Amino acid sequence: MPTISMFYGIIITMNYNDHNPPHVHVKYQNNNAVLDTEGEIMQGALPKKQLRLVQAWIEYRKDEILANWELARNGENVYRIDPL
Repeated sequence: MPTISMFYGIIITMNYNDHNPPHVHVKYQNNNAVLDTEGEIMQGALPKKQLRLVQAWIEYRKDEILANWELARNGENVYRIDPL
């Protein structure tokens, strides 16, 4: 699962050939969560501060996340997305 962004100790990854809807996997310390491209938690949990940071990043970088999603779904290499 390639890392697509990292900031403030938060690691964001995306699986290849993953299930819909488009989403990212987020790790912060011992916390794991899956968030959709609207910033809603699909699975897991994050501390409130880190969740707000990831949600802001998703809102700001949504087009890039969706472009990466299409690449990943096609088995192509994803690219790094700038942090907050």
